[in-house]
Amino acid sequence: MKQFQDYIKGISPTALLIQGYLFYMIVGWALLSLPLSQVDAIGALDNLFIAASAVSTTGLVTVDPGSSYTFFGQLVILGLIQLGGIGYMTFGSFILLSLRHKAFRKSLKVSEKAFALPEDFKIAHFIKRVIVFTFICEAIGAAVLFAFFYQDGLDNALWIAIFHSISAFCTAGFSLFSNSFESYADHTGINVIISALSILGAIGFIVMVDVWEKIRGQRDYLHFTSKIIVRTTLLFLVIGTLVLTIIEPSIQNLDPATRVQAAFFQVMTATTTVGFNTIPIGELTSAAILLLYFFMLFGASPSGTGGGLKSTTFAALGGLVKSTLKGRDKIRLSKRILPLDKLQLATASFTYYFLVLAVASFVLLLVESAPLEIVLFEVFSALGTVGLSMGLTGELSDLGKLVIIILMFMGRVGILTFGIAMSMHDESKIEEGDNDLVL
Repeated sequence: MKQFQDYIKGISPTALLIQGYLFYMIVGWALLSLPLSQVDAIGALDNLFIAASAVSTTGLVTVDPGSSYTFFGQLVILGLIQLGGIGYMTFGSFILLSLRHKAFRKSLKVSEKAFALPEDFKIAHFIKRVIVFTFICEAIGAAVLFAFFYQDGLDNALWIAIFHSISAFCTAGFSLFSNSFESYADHTGINVIISALSILGAIGFIVMVDVWEKIRGQRDYLHFTSKIIVRTTLLFLVIGTLVLTIIEPSIQNLDPATRVQAAFFQVMTATTTVGFNTIPIGELTSAAILLLYFFMLFGASPSGTGGGLKSTTFAALGGLVKSTLKGRDKIRLSKRILPLDKLQLATASFTYYFLVLAVASFVLLLVESAPLEIVLFEVFSALGTVGLSMGLTGELSDLGKLVIIILMFMGRVGILTFGIAMSMHDESKIEEGDNDLVL
């Protein structure tokens, strides 16, 4: 025990964050490999794939969770989703804070790495509100979904409602239905509640805590981060829905209200990285797929349950481009001057993301017999922890599955860790001399 305590004291919060997610993935893999978890025998690599997808809240699956796993196996998947969605150390921090245990300091440091917060946010209070807010949203979502599923005559309606409520709020995209929500494309109630849960989870806990404190009169304003997140998310949802409604032929035969609903749901599911779908993704046109690429890349927000790059990264890069074109000596965003370190983090994350995407796409094109468009969609989906697929996931080779597992894990912690590592220290030596770099 003393050796373990010394190890915990000596390890960096960043490394502990990565190792924690890896630990839960391995434990989940072991539990899913038990005969108790499986309806029929499932291969070890498929169980690892499902565990990685659940912890990373991605939703890509090589086997159908609803028919391949028993209730116990589904419970394991749901536990992994919950831990991955709001952060494994957040649970520990909440419990330790409740008990006022001295050991919570290390947990708080890890949670500070997991949640990028404004300077005046107190992490201890923030964690408590995250836990409470999460369970309130999931409980309300489960109750409403239970009413809809019970009315629809589904067996085990309560369990199905609980599973999908948690999966939606954690933007995991795991479904007990073999075709996701395609059977409910015209069910407005289910579309609304799944969308609401997904948006609340993806928009980020910063916004939720900010709004709650403003409602209670504890602050007079919303943080700049919250304003940017809300504006960018609304912009994506409105423009994306409008464009997809107009350009996508596969939904043109639907009545106008259902067409808009279907378009909104697909834009929402890519933007929030939740990964559910109400229309077959494989039938979308190339123009619609390209649109979803963009939303899978930039849709989610910091300190939320979504993955990939963030809406704030898009806003910062947009400010950089606009200020450069206008010849400004400082980068502005909504009349604010952006600090250099934030711009460095945004551009570094963006570059790192596309480097990983290019390498992974190249490898998958070598080992899989699928067109570039489908491979790219799979890589965008895995690295952004989205969970949408054009049908490639179930056809992946063993090497392809390993590549996607790595991408899902990197999408959950890799981009974040890269930014943290860059901001921790700079060991490079400053060299005097010619510094004229032509770009």
